[in-house]
Amino acid sequence: MKVFHRSRNFTNLTLIMLIAVGLMICIQSNPMNVHAETLDGNTPIKIILQQEYLDGELSEEVTHEYDLPLNAIKEKYKNWHLVTQNEKELVFHRAVDDISPLLKTNGYFGITGDGTLSTFNGKPETNEVIQSFFQIDIKKLESHRQDELRKGIRIQSRDQYFEVIKSFESYSKTEKK
Repeated sequence: MKVFHRSRNFTNLTLIMLIAVGLMICIQSNPMNVHAETLDGNTPIKIILQQEYLDGELSEEVTHEYDLPLNAIKEKYKNWHLVTQNEKELVFHRAVDDISPLLKTNGYFGITGDGTLSTFNGKPETNEVIQSFFQIDIKKLESHRQDELRKGIRIQSRDQYFEVIKSFESYSKTEKK
């Protein structure tokens, strides 16, 4: 009767083969090497989305991504501009061709004490200036237009925002040389 003995070399070779196959399976199931391309691999990545509106307001939304490769995150936010990136967070920015929600809900045009056409959070009497444009020569304005600016002109849309600015441009003070 012949007895077969396993040799140590055969067992070591089998072990090496099993490890190699295991590694290949891991690599194939994770082809993008997620942990190498996420900023940390296990910790969530903080995503800050900044939106800048025509009136200068900047809003930020904070979210988190988990175990996504960096290129997948960038693809997800491809309509945004990547501003900064580090091990813990990515900051994306985009310009919005509209006035801010703040201006739509509580915005007014008015003039400051020195006669500068400005947008305000609330009526001009609040003195909460959001954005300033140019100084107006008040003496050139009709009295009802002066009253409008002192009381405040409600802003409700992007188009109205531009119409009001345009309507007062001809009354702006120009520097004399």
